[in-house]
Amino acid sequence: METVAIEFELTEQEALALAQFVKRLGWQEIRINAVDDDEAYCMRDAIAHVRSALYRQGFSPR
Repeated sequence: METVAIEFELTEQEALALAQFVKRLGWQEIRINAVDDDEAYCMRDAIAHVRSALYRQGFSPR
């Protein structure tokens, strides 16, 4: 599978809000917005990458 790098800038407030959102986002919300389970799993994995990138930048809400 090919990977892509995505780079963008957020304010600290936006980064914290996004970190809170991806922390609270659950399977049910992901699945309801996907066309099937395969897409939902792909979305979940992508969200995990976003969560990890935010964590590495110091945005890890408890």
